[in-house]
Amino acid sequence: MSSHAYTDTMTMARRDFKHTARYPMMLVSTVVAPGFLLVMFVTIFGGAMKGALAGTGSSHYVDYITPAILIQTVAFSAQTTAIMVNTDMTEGVIARFRTMAVSRPSVLTGAVVGSFLRTLIAIAMLFAVAVGLGYRPRGSVLGWLAALGITGLLTVGFMWLAVGFGLNAETVAGASSSVVALEFLPFISGAFVPTGSMPAAVRWVAENQPFNPIIGGVRGLLGGTPVGNQGWIALGWCAGFALLGYVWARRLYDREPGL
Repeated sequence: MSSHAYTDTMTMARRDFKHTARYPMMLVSTVVAPGFLLVMFVTIFGGAMKGALAGTGSSHYVDYITPAILIQTVAFSAQTTAIMVNTDMTEGVIARFRTMAVSRPSVLTGAVVGSFLRTLIAIAMLFAVAVGLGYRPRGSVLGWLAALGITGLLTVGFMWLAVGFGLNAETVAGASSSVVALEFLPFISGAFVPTGSMPAAVRWVAENQPFNPIIGGVRGLLGGTPVGNQGWIALGWCAGFALLGYVWARRLYDREPGL
């Protein structure tokens, strides 16, 4: 990346942060909501889930559910990104950027960088809440680095997909609803309850969709339990999301307006 492109990217990233500060509800939904969701699930379902956790490697529900909320935090942030990009698109801001002496990739890359940093803040706050609730991961340093690497790659992939959703949607509402699947799919996985407790048909779906190995892999790496091939499967899904999102967003951005 040239110095000009780097400078433009950082400028766009700062712009992304300033826009987030202007919309407090977006900031709340991205940064505060995951911690609130964790508190709600642990305090409401924690006691009832003790027996169901046998054989999962987690003795407390907070240990089991924190990696799931971690991944959902990335999805929450993606929705904010899609809304902000679509706002720029529908209000003509991106059209003006196309006519300015601004590095073309930096308009999108800046949004991804800004979203990535915002997600890191949300993740840090989530871990603070989790530790306050008794979360004590026992993974090794290498396990933690691997888990954070998978989460980071997933964040990049989801942010590029969110940029694509924002560019493709005709309205802010359309951009917001486009990302709902990323927030909803973790519920149909082993994120909140072990898949063994599900009916056969639901269990098959839960065990063969992308979020199950991603959450399972991150959970095992953070908790110091065996992950089998889930780590590599998770890495493959995250890399696929990143490649798909990048190619799709760039194609949408590079097309001529009105075509």
